[in-house]
Amino acid sequence: MPSLARRLLAELLGTALLLAVVVGSGIMAERLSGGNMAIALLANTLATVGGLYVLIEVFGPVSGAHFNPAVSAVMALRGTLAPAALAPYIAAQLVGAMLGAWLAHAMFDMAILQFSIKVRAGAGQWIAEAVATAGLLLVILRAPAGRASAMVAAYIGAAYWFTASTSFANPAAAFGRMFSDSFAGIAPLSVPGFILAQLVGASIGLLIHRSLGPPP
Repeated sequence: MPSLARRLLAELLGTALLLAVVVGSGIMAERLSGGNMAIALLANTLATVGGLYVLIEVFGPVSGAHFNPAVSAVMALRGTLAPAALAPYIAAQLVGAMLGAWLAHAMFDMAILQFSIKVRAGAGQWIAEAVATAGLLLVILRAPAGRASAMVAAYIGAAYWFTASTSFANPAAAFGRMFSDSFAGIAPLSVPGFILAQLVGASIGLLIHRSLGPPP
């Protein structure tokens, strides 16, 4: 197993690149879509699906490619991540998410330091985040060996469209996206509600997984 330092580096880099993909493709899509929000969301979705698949394949053998505090927390509960590594994993993911948003800004000649003003709140948004995160954990926990990267990417792509929140499903993503006043941003005041809903969703996903029994 790689050392903890290498695993943390993989989580930081992977989460940073994931946020750069999400934020950067959102900026590009918004600039090129001519105000057509459906086209912008479709472009953002396709870039995220492709980027997520590649990042899981690249970093999975090193750190497990969590890129997500909710996933790391569930893995710690299941014993596949050492409890002592949980806090460092989450710290690396949060720092990586912020750096990824800043990297996207730098690539598009935008102000590096900014905060989103896009309010995302309300019962529908929170329910959507709980559903999105529950489904994500269920896919991760029950994916056949060697197929998790494709299944996770496909699920997130679908959840972009069937959830009202466009499926953040990731506390680190919510944290990082509040640093970008762009298509993918979320206002800081909306972040706590999203994170709470995501943690509830992760718990639901784990409960469903346990109720279904071990995968074949």
